[in-house]
Amino acid sequence: MPRYFVTLIVAVALFMETMDSTVIATSLPAIAADLHEDPIALKLALTSYLLSLAVFIPLSGWMADRYGARTVFRWAIVVFTVGSALCGFADNLGQFVAFRVLQGIGGAMMVPVGRLVILRSVPKKDLISALAWLTIPALMGPVLGPPLGGFITTFLDWRWIFWINIPIGILGFILATNFIHNIKEETVPPLDLKGFVLSGIGLSGLAFGFTTIGQDLLPTSLAAGMLIGGGFVCWLYVRHARRVPNPILDLDLLKVKTFYASVVGGFIYRIGIGAGPFLLPLLFQVGFGMSAFQSGMLTFAGAIGAITMKTAAKPILHRFGFRRILVVNAVLSSCFIAAAAFFTELTPHIVIILVLLAGGFFRSLQFTSINSLAYADLDTKAMSRATSFASVLQQLSISAGVAVAALVLEAERWGRGSHAVTAEDFALPFLVVAAISVSSLLVFRKLPDEAGSSLSRRGIELGATPEESTTPVR
Repeated sequence: MPRYFVTLIVAVALFMETMDSTVIATSLPAIAADLHEDPIALKLALTSYLLSLAVFIPLSGWMADRYGARTVFRWAIVVFTVGSALCGFADNLGQFVAFRVLQGIGGAMMVPVGRLVILRSVPKKDLISALAWLTIPALMGPVLGPPLGGFITTFLDWRWIFWINIPIGILGFILATNFIHNIKEETVPPLDLKGFVLSGIGLSGLAFGFTTIGQDLLPTSLAAGMLIGGGFVCWLYVRHARRVPNPILDLDLLKVKTFYASVVGGFIYRIGIGAGPFLLPLLFQVGFGMSAFQSGMLTFAGAIGAITMKTAAKPILHRFGFRRILVVNAVLSSCFIAAAAFFTELTPHIVIILVLLAGGFFRSLQFTSINSLAYADLDTKAMSRATSFASVLQQLSISAGVAVAALVLEAERWGRGSHAVTAEDFALPFLVVAAISVSSLLVFRKLPDEAGSSLSRRGIELGATPEESTTPVR
């Protein structure tokens, strides 16, 4: 079997999930009209998918340890695919919500367990390259989603948005069955049921609050109440996790410097990145009057830049090390986020494409560095807990990025005393989220020079022994 064939199998499944999450946004008006519902009500229904992710992602690591990564990954594909098919057959809002919840349960297991399959199948020396290719779905999904959704809705039927997942899901199930080993732990502690309930309530409150605040989906007071309530329940979970031996989200992982820098610094950095797929289509379509297809063809440049970086990530990290790359690249990639603030209707499309192309390159390098660093100093037994933890914070950071951008955009409209959105309103949101992303360097700069040395030849140059390069969790 080719070295990265397992990575390809997982990447295809993750692409299906990430693209599905974004392709629907373009088709909301058509779906609402066909179901005889208000588009606003339908947007609230779509957040049910995010709630499923928030509730069930923490459970994914324990499930993989208990039943095996291949088993859970395969059935996650099945659940997601069945949910997709049923969404295409939905006749009313209630059915659509229920089937999106089912999709979310599959997605919640598929993403972190898919990453766990890679971590347990690929040697550490090849982990940077493997995770570099695995980040492509997360980068391409939001880029390809809008134009694909617009094309399907315009020339076919919105239901095909969901039905196209069926052959991909079947293929993924067959390939996973034949080429992925079912690695699991011999001894698995009992499920932390109380922690599961607390984390589910707290994280869903935060995710739903971040998703709705500033977007006219719910009254601002209600969305803020969900954020406050979710934060309070998460605090209760932290207290609980400190008292039990095997919490469902292991906070002790944060004691590992590389994992802490990856998830905390990554959370801050992704706030800016998470806002991009929300702001750019709005700027191009609402601000500049482009069609969804025209907008998508421009934003596609970011995906090309991301793919271009994949072959360069490993030698760059080998040459300069994780700490230097994460600090310098946080500045570079944030500058390209900020550059979008200066786009106007008169900006030549070639200039926009070049900016998004370069931004995609540096953004992808940062993602690869962050994702690889998280697992540099963890032993095999900690991998399942780490993937659950990292996936939760990634999901929350993207939701938080959209919330920050939406709030700043809303403040711009409020300041002008108008409900209409103009192209000039987008400059400040881009600058704000770029400033938040660049602040992640304050976390990354605290890393030691040898951080991540177990993943690169640089560890040998710095004098790290094999034992030092594979430090287990304390």
